[in-house]
Amino acid sequence: MGLLLKVFIPLVGAALAFYFYSAPESFNEEMLRGKRVIVTGASSGIGEQMAYHLARMEAHLLLTARTEAKLQKIVERCLELGAASARYISGSMDSPSLPEEVVREAENTWGGLDMLILNHIGYSTFNYFDGDVGQVRKLMDINFLSYVALATAALPMLKESEGSIVVVSSMAGKNSVPLAAAYSATKFALEGFFSSLRQEFIMDKVNVSITLCILGYINTESAVRTISHVIRDTPAPKEECALEIIKGGALRWREVHYPPRLVKSLLLIRSIAPEFLEYIVRSSYHMENLQR
Repeated sequence: MGLLLKVFIPLVGAALAFYFYSAPESFNEEMLRGKRVIVTGASSGIGEQMAYHLARMEAHLLLTARTEAKLQKIVERCLELGAASARYISGSMDSPSLPEEVVREAENTWGGLDMLILNHIGYSTFNYFDGDVGQVRKLMDINFLSYVALATAALPMLKESEGSIVVVSSMAGKNSVPLAAAYSATKFALEGFFSSLRQEFIMDKVNVSITLCILGYINTESAVRTISHVIRDTPAPKEECALEIIKGGALRWREVHYPPRLVKSLLLIRSIAPEFLEYIVRSSYHMENLQR
């Protein structure tokens, strides 16, 4: 046992040092020049900022979200910023036909696809679970099943281009949080499906990368509106977050953690003392501001 500990402890120390301080791979914006990219949930927040970053990198863009008027303005802005091309399809991802429609548009327009960024989410409240199973089912359709449908439809083109799938998820998909049971369930589902799919790709020698993006509290309008009265932490900037997601997809990282130090620390605590992490999360909530 003594010999085992002498070997094990230095290995753990080395692993933790690598985990926190390993030098990032070099990212060059030219990596995205001329690439054909779909971004979902692109009418606001992180998705909108990703569209602008990709436009500056001279990518071809196909954007999708619910609100057509917002998408029109964002496409115009993307073209001003230097996008190689930009177009949109509006619609809600609870429509079973929309994922195939979006992918078909990319195929008809470009003849292929290099990167699929899955970022959209359905509306959910931040409160105690009220027993509404129908709302859980609807959120699963939007936050999870449409991701599966989009990735499935896009996979033939991504296999041909040896492209990338980028899945925007959350710490709520790694560690369950109170007041977000349905949302957290959809994010856990993404982790399970796409992590399993990644292993199948490796086994089947399919050269399509899958990047899971584990995000903390970001200053998107919807997040601030939904949770700021209960969680008073300072949210991280959506512009930088969007760039980190793009960088992770381009470099084919397994996971993106943002904000990096915070998320990495929480994941480490979770692996060592999950009940303590849950206590920390509960203690950060200001429940007196919650209206049931």
